[in-house]
Amino acid sequence: MKAITYDGPFHVRLRDKPFSRIEHPQDAILRVTAAGICGSDLHLLHGLVPDTRVGFTLGHEMVGVIEETGPECTGLKKGDRVLVPFQIFCGSCYYCQQGLTACCENTNPAGDLATGCYGYAHITGGYDGGQAEYVRIPFADVCAEKIPDDLSDLDALPLTDAMATGYQAAEMCGLQGDETVVVFGCGPVGLYAMRSAWLMGAGRVIAVDHVPYRLEFAKNWAGAEPLNFREVDVVSAIRSMTEDRGAHCTIDAVGCEAAGSPVQRALGIYGKLYGGSAQALNWCIHATRKGGTVSVVGVYGPPWTLLDFGTAMNKQLTIRTGQVSVKRYIPRLIDHIRAGRLQSESIFTHRLPLEEAPKAYRLFAQKKDGCIKVALFPRGEPTTIH
Repeated sequence: MKAITYDGPFHVRLRDKPFSRIEHPQDAILRVTAAGICGSDLHLLHGLVPDTRVGFTLGHEMVGVIEETGPECTGLKKGDRVLVPFQIFCGSCYYCQQGLTACCENTNPAGDLATGCYGYAHITGGYDGGQAEYVRIPFADVCAEKIPDDLSDLDALPLTDAMATGYQAAEMCGLQGDETVVVFGCGPVGLYAMRSAWLMGAGRVIAVDHVPYRLEFAKNWAGAEPLNFREVDVVSAIRSMTEDRGAHCTIDAVGCEAAGSPVQRALGIYGKLYGGSAQALNWCIHATRKGGTVSVVGVYGPPWTLLDFGTAMNKQLTIRTGQVSVKRYIPRLIDHIRAGRLQSESIFTHRLPLEEAPKAYRLFAQKKDGCIKVALFPRGEPTTIH
């Protein structure tokens, strides 16, 4: 089968690999019909994630059709259209029973820092990802979710990660109504956080980035006020827009590859001394008013970051963070899509066959051609709208 693999820092390639197969009675095999490239995939591409091995299949956002099931996978059958959350979870451990499927105890033999994840190196279990023609789905009855007939593949694809993550980012702000929310990062997660903040009662949403087309997209697609940190002192600008107090809530939707501090970026990417640049998170701390909330969904690598935690403590900030437990958000997100409150397909500016994934990675990573989000199609883009 064809698959997109990690081929060393800054390189991916299309390879022929053995077909995915049932390895456990609760497995299923998914024939992938659409896969996404996520901002987190770029962390692997840029060499920020330890133990990413050459030949490893990438991708943790996928939808498709069940091709085969194991003998103990009884809730699915061949031909079912499903979406697959990016985490792998058992459904029965202590954390899964609390609804914290992102903290599953049983799916990451590499350690207890995170649950197992598709296509995210061996520190999250070494599971091959979904940027391929086929992928093995462990605990398929628990993990895979059937796609309603009235949702297209590209309606469903953002539910697997980006939309759910952005929604949780806004939820963690604890909005009561009419607050000012600043979102750092105008990628897909940041954009969904902006739309979700409006849903939850924000009175004002400000988008921070340095790429003009991304700021324009945030303005038009998410109704946010754009702020280019290359043109202003971003913290001073936000304070001047908020009666010199700062925002009620800030959201870090960037993570370890944040621009703005050459020293932090160099230490993270080249020196391997820190878990990437914490510049966006530091801006959040300084741009949030006393007693406010910082919501962090950007990915950071272990073990250390150059974080101004003393300021956060002295300002009495609440900091909330965590990988999203996708499963618990899916029903309400489907309701929002059906009601038109959240948009899915329109986030995908680029739709390419799987064979063109190396080109797609370059466009996405280098922020070229107006690229916001890429969908990859192993067999060509579906023409049927469900």
